Amino acid sequence: MPDEAIARAPGRVNLIGEHTDYNGGLVLPMAIDLVTEVRLRRRGDRRLVLRSTAKTQTIETALDDTMPQGGGAWGDYVRAVALALIRQGIEVPGADVWIESQVPEGAGLSSSAALEVATAMAFLDLVEVELEPRSIARLCQQAENDFVGTRCGIMDPLVSVLAESGRAMWLDCATLESRAVALPPDIAVLVADTGVRHALASGEYNRRRAECEAALLVARRLSPEINFLAELKESDLERLGRYLEVLPLARARHVVRECARVEAVVAALESGQPQEAGRRMVESHASLRDDYAVSCPELDLLVELALAQSGVFGSRMTGGGFGGCTVSLVEQGRAADVRAAMDEAWRRARGQPLRSWEFRPGPGAFALRRASTNAGSAR
Repeated sequence: MPDEAIARAPGRVNLIGEHTDYNGGLVLPMAIDLVTEVRLRRRGDRRLVLRSTAKTQTIETALDDTMPQGGGAWGDYVRAVALALIRQGIEVPGADVWIESQVPEGAGLSSSAALEVATAMAFLDLVEVELEPRSIARLCQQAENDFVGTRCGIMDPLVSVLAESGRAMWLDCATLESRAVALPPDIAVLVADTGVRHALASGEYNRRRAECEAALLVARRLSPEINFLAELKESDLERLGRYLEVLPLARARHVVRECARVEAVVAALESGQPQEAGRRMVESHASLRDDYAVSCPELDLLVELALAQSGVFGSRMTGGGFGGCTVSLVEQGRAADVRAAMDEAWRRARGQPLRSWEFRPGPGAFALRRASTNAGSAR
């Protein structure tokens, strides 16, 4: 067996389909070219020693301590994946772990899934075990659910594993059926960062899930064959509203209509109608702000600034919300001007520069190589 392993996994931006994944709905994410690299070196004991280029502290944890910790600290994600692998009967050794990530934490670009997927693939490479991509994604989801305490859906790890260059990924999160959706070459994806950082494990994200589960429980009483909230139709909402409180009904309304918007955006992109795709993105943001209540003033301002620029088809918040980033579809030739204009307006409004990126869809995760300890230091 090798003594070292290295894997790299991308972050992602979700074009549309927010908070639908854990409700068995549709999403349209794409991988970005900001990546997380995890490098492992086998140890002779049952400990993980974690170091990150972005952190000053070193974290040590015992693999034999299998109790969930929660809290969402950066080291929890590595430990969670290792424990999830052990739970599946895979003999994970102690390891020195080096992490280098380009994906900003808390920005809604899936830094946690990138770290989890890279960790899983590095450990699998280290112990020479193969899992098919969907199994890796499920394992990473279970690791975050069970050992970190964030009840995330399958979208983030799955797109990190399965993404294709130049294509977004239509995904049915109930069946895990997916297909590639080509992005027109004359469209740029512009992501802008509010700088406001969220902590999904702190409660709001889990609260939204609980509200959706409350709506699903009532929906099942009316229609026992329903498995996921996303299976409801627009026509079901009125009947459901007779039995639901205001908040669960609003959450259900967002999920049902957001899934319809995913299908509309895919159809618009594939038929060369970016204006229609953009219109649906604007609708999505309004729904996330009003029905799902996961936006914030900074996200609303960035959407407003984007939509004020010539060449922008549509804009919305992306990710879990409460901060993080917006995503906009922009004419390729105007992307630089749009970024500059948004930066200028953001500086006037907020007194600080705006961090933003222009992306094309990137590839999914991969293990780089195996190396023996004779090859030298990992860092």
